[in-house]
Amino acid sequence: MTADRTGHGRVVVLYGGESAERDVSLKSGAAVIAALERGGVAPIGFDPAEQGGLAGLEALRPDRVFIALHGRGGEDGTLQGALELLGIPYTGSGVLASALGMDKQRTKLVWQALGLPTPESVMLGPDADWASVVERLGLPLIVKPVHEGSTLGITIVDSPEALEAAYRDAVRFDARVMAERFIRGEEYTVSLLGDRVLPAIRVEVPSGFYDYEAKYLSDETLYHLPCGLAEAEEQCLASLCREAFEAIGCSGWGRVDVMRDAQGRFWLLEVNTVPGMTDHSLVPQAAAHAGIDFDALVMRILDTAGRD
Repeated sequence: MTADRTGHGRVVVLYGGESAERDVSLKSGAAVIAALERGGVAPIGFDPAEQGGLAGLEALRPDRVFIALHGRGGEDGTLQGALELLGIPYTGSGVLASALGMDKQRTKLVWQALGLPTPESVMLGPDADWASVVERLGLPLIVKPVHEGSTLGITIVDSPEALEAAYRDAVRFDARVMAERFIRGEEYTVSLLGDRVLPAIRVEVPSGFYDYEAKYLSDETLYHLPCGLAEAEEQCLASLCREAFEAIGCSGWGRVDVMRDAQGRFWLLEVNTVPGMTDHSLVPQAAAHAGIDFDALVMRILDTAGRD
C-alpha cells in the first residue's frame, strides 16, 4: 500500500456489513477503493462483518471514513453515532438525518408536516384490516419494509387478496411494514452533491417495476439523461428534492426518488443517504452528465468528511 499523496491521511472505506444489501455494498466499496487509489489516496478497505466490527475499525486509527455501507448498520444513524463518539470524520449525513432517511414512514411524516407532496401511506401489522387499507389507498398499492433499501421486500399489490401475502413477504425483511398509495407515471431520481443538485434521471423499466433486478442486474433498464422534462419542470423538481433533502437534515451527498403522475405532479418517495456506487448506480451517472467523472465524484464525497 502506497502512502497518501493528497493530504487526506489514513482513509478507511467501510463496506460489506451484515445488512440485506451486503452484496451491493461490496461492489460499491470496491469501486470507491479503486477510485481513491487512482486519485493518490491510500485507502484501507474494511468490512465490519469480517474484520472485527467497530473495535477493528478503531484499531486502524482512521483520519477519515468513507461510508459505503448500505442498509441497516451503515446508513441508519447507528454507525454515524459510533463514529461521532470515536471522533472520526465520515462522509455523508449525520446521525439524525441518517436515522430519519432510513425510516421511510418517519421521513414521510416530516415531509407531510412541511406540506411536501408524498403518497399517502398506512402502517401494516399481522392483524391489519386489509379491506380497510385497500379502501383507503386504492389499488394498485405498494407494500414495502420501512427500513430496507434497494427495493428489497417491495411488492405491487393489484388485488385485496394479495395484500396480506405481500405483508408476509415484507415482514421477512423488517418488523415494520407500510402500504403506500401507488403513483402511476414516470419515475425520476435526483442526486445531490454538496450544494449542487445534479441533473435528474428518468428511469424506464420494461417490466414497469424498478426492483432489485432492474436496479443492479438487468441491462434492459433505461436511464434517460437528459430526463426529458422542460427546463422549468426540471428546475421545479430540483428545488423540491433540495427542500426534501434538507427537511430531513441530510448533508454531503445523497439521492431523492420521485414519481410524476399523469397530471404532471411530483411525489416524493424516499431519500437515500448512502446511495449505491456500482456500475449501475444513479449518482455516478448523474455526476458524469454534469461533467464529474467517477474518480472526481468519489474525491468530492470524501471531502465531505472534513466538514464541520
